[in-house]
Amino acid sequence: MTTTAERRERQRTQLIDAAEKAIAEKGLAGLKARELAQEIGCALGAIYNLVADMDELVLRVGSRTLARLDAALNAAEGEDTPASADAAADRLVAVALAYCAFARDNLQLWRVLFEHRMAEGATVPDWAVSDQMTLFRHILEPLGLLVPERGEAELVLMGRTLFSAVHGVVAIGLEEKLIAVPRRDLDRQIEGLVRLVCRGLTAPA
Repeated sequence: MTTTAERRERQRTQLIDAAEKAIAEKGLAGLKARELAQEIGCALGAIYNLVADMDELVLRVGSRTLARLDAALNAAEGEDTPASADAAADRLVAVALAYCAFARDNLQLWRVLFEHRMAEGATVPDWAVSDQMTLFRHILEPLGLLVPERGEAELVLMGRTLFSAVHGVVAIGLEEKLIAVPRRDLDRQIEGLVRLVCRGLTAPA
């Protein structure tokens, strides 16, 4: 016999499914509470028995997106731990190219990770921050092999800087703005950028 808690959890999953579909098709602007309620067959107010607010719903969809991105980066890395600086650089290139491919293939859902803003006065919950930060291991581990003499705080800062550089190229490139790297050249330019950074980090002082 299905319990009330099980029915609620099933409907909550349906709500997140519907929100994910709406965002994938129309972006964040396509997320309408009334349409979601109709999609899952509940009253409009009942949505807020399943999630605290629309911010939480967007974050739940984002958590799914991050989990799929994590899987894509894992697949790009392979199973072998880099055994040299060159191998660590290859790992960073593979991760950067996989990130670009994921963004290209999941454009609207990927955009929401960066476009969404919490309501004024609200803070991002700890579980959502954890989901975001765990992906930095894909950068920090090979960076640590490239520059083992650097401390943890410096590695984290370097990792964020490298991510910001690659993300910027990807974001502008996929928007196809005037100054963007043409899509046909994105992968080659991203690889060149990452390898240039790696050579700079390992070059003699």
